[in-house]
Parts: sequence; structure tokens; C-alpha cells
Amino acid sequence: MKQSSTSGTTGVAGAVAADGGGGRAPEAEPVERLEAYRTELTGYCYRMLGSAFEAEDAVQETMVRAWRSYDRFEGRSSLRSWLYRIATHVCLDLLKGSQRRARPMDLASPSSVETPIGTGLPEATWIGPVPDQRVLASAGDPAETAVARESVRLAFISALQRLAPRQRAVLILREVLSWSAREVAELLDSSVASVNSALQRARATLAASGDTVADAPQQPLDDAQQALLRRYVDAFERFDMDALTTLLHEDCTLSMPPYELWLRGREDLVKWLLGPGGGCEGSHLLPVTANGRPAFGQYRADGTPWAIQVIETAADGRITALQCFLDTERLFPLFGLPPRHGGPAAE
Repeated sequence: MKQSSTSGTTGVAGAVAADGGGGRAPEAEPVERLEAYRTELTGYCYRMLGSAFEAEDAVQETMVRAWRSYDRFEGRSSLRSWLYRIATHVCLDLLKGSQRRARPMDLASPSSVETPIGTGLPEATWIGPVPDQRVLASAGDPAETAVARESVRLAFISALQRLAPRQRAVLILREVLSWSAREVAELLDSSVASVNSALQRARATLAASGDTVADAPQQPLDDAQQALLRRYVDAFERFDMDALTTLLHEDCTLSMPPYELWLRGREDLVKWLLGPGGGCEGSHLLPVTANGRPAFGQYRADGTPWAIQVIETAADGRITALQCFLDTERLFPLFGLPPRHGGPAAE
């Protein structure tokens, strides 16, 4: 059962009502107990599927299935384990026959400034961004929160998509959520030996891709990183390429799904902004957070939405990646951003 994810999260009661619900009104206590797990389940499904919209649909389906079966839930496992079991099967069903989502740098070598931007590829091609508040708990153990933030990085989500679906589930449950091998085996109706073997193969695949959950997760933004972001906003909004150049790492990348084109190197990035990307001049940036990283909603000079920018930074205080997602019709409502900002209509 699909629900639109662009207008906000639909609760269990609304979902059941929209789907007919068999004439029963959901009881308050079961609904509240199920809803308490929505954020962490959305994070799990997002890691599995690589799309915020598919993740929310998967969680909605999980909640509806759980409510309909709630009177048969016998408590042989915890409610949390039971919900993850349902969510895992929903995700595995969705992944049957689907292509692997990716980032532009996963599909081709870097382009040049002269490369035509080309035609956008279908949405199902791409890893998409997700607002932090949809997938990360607002409070918790700082160490666990740091690992959770790292495990929704766009690069890590892309690396996960290289794994076979069941390996993906095993690695997320074991490495990110710290489930025991026995718990994962019970969830997947498998054996501990099989789970351990799948985990070993998944680790090897991720190691070959060069991206794992970091041993030293990035901490919340400190004063220096906040200052870097303020300087970035100032330089970008003034379209001051000299100032912007000082903020970019030498190997900084720029990507723009749904287009396959991507650039590497601050020189090419600046040339692109001064050439094909010249329409960004006069833009306004509104801060949001996405994938455990700082991000911005970018509006063009006339006030129209243009992109969600997800920013990666390095320890040396430079920006290493500008990841721009252009599906503004769906993404701006997802991030709670207004349909216009600045421009003539706001004057």
C-alpha cells in the first residue's frame, strides 16, 4: 500500500483508514506503541532502499501490516524485533528485480566543464537525500548518535547498495544497529553460521569499495565548521568565486542528480559555476540537515527552488563535496522548505 511521502508522514490510523481498514478503528494504545518506532524504522528502510520516499512507503506498509496483525502478536520477541522483521520482509520484497541505486560518481568518470549536461536519468537510478529528523533520533547516547549519522552518509548508503539485499540487511542490523548474530538469524529465519558468513562477505565488499562505517565518526559541527559554512553561504550568495575557491578542497566534487555529469577539482567546479552553472548567481540558501551532514535549500534569484545541497567537509576545514539534488517538486516539501524564497514576489 503506497502513501504519498511528499506531504508529510501519515500515521497508522490514517493509513488504515485510507486503505479501508476492514471497518475497524485503530486502538490508541497499539497505534502509539507502533508509532514510537517510526523514525528508527525509516532510518533502517532508508539504508536498505536508498530513497527517502521508498523508505517512508516501506515503513507505512510495515505499520499497517503490524496493526492488522497486532492481536496475533504473542510477545515471543520484543515489539521492536517484530517490527524490524516485518520491515525487512517489506524491503526485501521491494528490492526484488530492482536496479541498484547509485551516485553519479558510481556510474562514470568525472566530466569536464565542456561536457554537455545531457538528459536526466530516472529517479530510480539515484541515491536520494533524506532529512535528519526523518531517520535519526533526536536524543540518545552520543556515541550511538554519531555512528547513526555516519551510517546515513550518501557515500555509505551508496556502498550499501552494492550488497545483495539479505547481506545488506545483515550488515545494517549487525554493524549499525548492533544486533547479535542470533537475533539477526531469528529475524531472517536463518542460522547464526549463515548470518556470520553473510556479514563476512558484506564486509569484504564494502572494504573493496573503500567505504565503511567510520571508526571515528564525525562529531557534531564545531565552531570552526560552523564558521566555514557561514563563509560558504556568504561566498555562494554573493557569487564570489575567489572567496568560494578558498573554501573548497583541491579535489572537491560537484554532482547534480538526475544528471549523470559530475565534476572533480575546485578549478573545474568554479569554471562550471561561471559557465553552464551561471544561473546560480543571486541564489539564496536556507539551512537544513540531510544524511547527517549540513545542507541547504537553494533558491534562484527569482525565488524559485533549485536544489537541495548536501555538503561534505574534511578535517582540514575545506569543503570536499557539493551534492546537489534537483528534484525540487518532491524534495522541498520533504525538507519542510517553502515553495518560494526571496525574488520579486517577496519584495
